[in-house]
Amino acid sequence: MLIGYIRVLMNCFAFAICFSNKELFSILYFISFVCDALDGWFARKFNQVSTFGAVLDMVTDRISTACLLVILSQVYRPNFVFLSLLALDIASHWLQMYSTFLVGKSNHKDVKDSTSWLFKLYYGNRMFMGYCCIACEVLYITLFLLAKESEKMTDVLLGVAQQSLINSALLAFLLFGWATKQLVNIIQMKTAADLCVLYDLNKKHNA
Repeated sequence: MLIGYIRVLMNCFAFAICFSNKELFSILYFISFVCDALDGWFARKFNQVSTFGAVLDMVTDRISTACLLVILSQVYRPNFVFLSLLALDIASHWLQMYSTFLVGKSNHKDVKDSTSWLFKLYYGNRMFMGYCCIACEVLYITLFLLAKESEKMTDVLLGVAQQSLINSALLAFLLFGWATKQLVNIIQMKTAADLCVLYDLNKKHNA
């Protein structure tokens, strides 16, 4: 719980200085992101797992990413790209949490009964999920550090890729992880929405 509170304070300070000190913001944002994994690990290790802690963890993650996406939408064109990503991120995770409680599961990462192999791989393999999450956040941080007023995102990404072969490989690595996470979000939203509809149908049938 203590790590969760520290993350909240760290993010508040980071976003307060994001435009005046991009480098410090990026460092604090990434440290907070790393603390997300540490928080869960320590909670499991010392048997301090709680519902409030899990909710605080997810809310902190979603708000942090949402704030960064809003900032990116102000410095890149077309801005609807980042706003769409924001909507997808919040909608998919909210529906997943809600559907989890509807069907009586204790953890939103319990997707063993899913028909999607990618969805099960994402939540079933911590290394793979970690790669996708890290790639996504590092890509957003990189875009923020490179951002200038009203630039086209594609121009910035192409400029980075054309600098060297290493840059191209790293960018491809980040983009693959980012794209995979967005695909998982779409699957997650669709799966959770279907569960909500199925719950309503069963409720009417049993009434």
